Amino acid sequence: MRRKRTSGIPAGVPTLSKKDFESDQDVRWCPGCGDYSILAQTQRIMPELGIPRENIVFISGIGCSSRFPYYMNTYGFHTIHGRAPTIASGVKMANPDLSVWVITGDGDALSIGGNHFIHLMRRNFDVNVLLFNNRIYGLTKGQYSPTSEQGKLTKSTPLGSVDRPFNPISLALASGATFVARSLDRDANHLRTIIKSAFEHKGTSFIEIYQNCNVFNDKTFFQYTEKDTKADNTVVLEHGEPLVFGAEHDKGIRLNGFQPEVVATTNGEYSTEDLIIHDQYTEDTTLANFLARMSDTPDMPHPIGIFRSIRHPRYEDMMTNQVRTARERMGDGDLEALLNDGETWTVS
Repeated sequence: MRRKRTSGIPAGVPTLSKKDFESDQDVRWCPGCGDYSILAQTQRIMPELGIPRENIVFISGIGCSSRFPYYMNTYGFHTIHGRAPTIASGVKMANPDLSVWVITGDGDALSIGGNHFIHLMRRNFDVNVLLFNNRIYGLTKGQYSPTSEQGKLTKSTPLGSVDRPFNPISLALASGATFVARSLDRDANHLRTIIKSAFEHKGTSFIEIYQNCNVFNDKTFFQYTEKDTKADNTVVLEHGEPLVFGAEHDKGIRLNGFQPEVVATTNGEYSTEDLIIHDQYTEDTTLANFLARMSDTPDMPHPIGIFRSIRHPRYEDMMTNQVRTARERMGDGDLEALLNDGETWTVS
């Protein structure tokens, strides 16, 4: 394979293309599924990361999204329901040099896997999590999920769901995640930018991706993804910039007491100086939480982009240092001696 130095890729690393990351497996998602777009953008961004394929691992749980490792020409595990964060943590701890990616869905991560999800967020392993959120259980044919809206009519909620849905961004922030972002399956350029930013972050990165299930929950996010409605229903988060949105860029978000509100910026009452200025690097989570809750508020635009990106010590670094210190102080240890130390007995 030809080797050369390209922008952002270390010398000596093979020059790869999207095709190099496509496996020989037939992609088996329903025609029109948003998963195809996420897969394609992930395969496109991988060559830019400058990592040999043998140093990349994709790990998934159970669900439509969890077929993902089969379609990546890298190492991977298709694990068990909700436990992908656990497997990913073990892989990263055993070999911190690997680039580890978790592929999960709203049901896999936030229902049976909820406990594993929050602990991965708080521990801050250098692992990248892509959560495909389609507000439904697609693989098992259309039951409501932890992100389904109240009143959702499904096969398991024939009279409408009475559960309050999880907000994945709020949950990640509350769990201490150091990188939290949201993107869209139908915005290829934005999705690639966010995936690359997640990779460049040193610590756990979490991306919620609005993903369409055209069979069991079609168009659930179309007001945020489609050309005719997207501009008036989303606000793009850019560090250091005011929160301006709208097809005519004539609306903004200001803070009214402790609540964000939409204001017009063209009638002379408010200007961009009155609007919230986004700061993704602040340690304080107040702003990020305000923005996350906008997704739960009727008539508020949904924020798209990076909510938070801060630097905390990585779990694998702290554990490696702890082991090194213990060995320096006490030696390598003797497992046989440990097992036979103290009170022992023989069962005959």
